Amino acid sequence: MIKLYKGTNSGLLYHEAWSADSTITEHWGKLGDLGITRDHELTEADDPNEVLEAVLASARANGFTELDDADFQLLLIEYRIQGMGSTADRDKRRALEDRMNEVLGWVGLGQCEGGNIGYGTMEVCCLVVDSDLARSVIEADLAGSIFEDYSRIFVDGAPVS
Repeated sequence: MIKLYKGTNSGLLYHEAWSADSTITEHWGKLGDLGITRDHELTEADDPNEVLEAVLASARANGFTELDDADFQLLLIEYRIQGMGSTADRDKRRALEDRMNEVLGWVGLGQCEGGNIGYGTMEVCCLVVDSDLARSVIEADLAGSIFEDYSRIFVDGAPVS
């Protein structure tokens, strides 16, 4: 997967593409919005990496670039648990990791990077481009779900305002 971003007067835009099976999926939009998706079929003769780069060539030519690691923030979703956690807690964490990959990925905000469990808390760790927007998207997504019982959402130990 290659993720590109471009700042504009109306906000940050994303343009990304990834290879899966015999398809390159291209996805673009305004950060926080679902955006548009287009599939590009691969033939057996195609090199997926070359097609991936070709799909993103126009975006690169229009000023979209990859971000540095320093441009991402670590956003954590924390839950209170008993002790080192149960099997159910670990299953819940894994399910939330999958959900956050989908939720954050489809709006260009980032992805889940795993999680931690033990000593009374469980966290799901996400790398995001805009922590305030990501927090809003996550809160809205978790409301009314089996994951709504989080204790806090924060960046690097400091609450997101």
